[in-house]
Amino acid sequence: MKRLLLLIPLGLAACASPQERCISQAQRNLNVVNNLITVTRGNIERGYAIEERQEVRTVNRVCSDELDSGEVVRVPCQQVITEDVNVPVAIDLNAETAKLESLIDRRDALQASVGSAIAQCQAQYPET
Repeated sequence: MKRLLLLIPLGLAACASPQERCISQAQRNLNVVNNLITVTRGNIERGYAIEERQEVRTVNRVCSDELDSGEVVRVPCQQVITEDVNVPVAIDLNAETAKLESLIDRRDALQASVGSAIAQCQAQYPET
């Protein structure tokens, strides 16, 4: 699922105008910082972080197998399944609060530079 979500922006970027691609590039760091702010605020509100991990387990199944005679038989088998699971993780709330303040400061600095970068994109790639 994650791979599909990563490919969607690539497909959309192919349809974007040069100005839209330029603006998207100019906003990239700001978008990352905004997402980190959202995650950090959620961590502080919950009192813990959520970490995604992969869980591997073996499941008993019934599989089909073909004998030398051509007859298809059902036999017990095992299948390995890998799943992404969300796991709560302890955090230092003081450190998380300091991180949030730092991210907000970084966002404020980026917002000023993003505005001028967007203006440059619009001047460099005027839409007709």
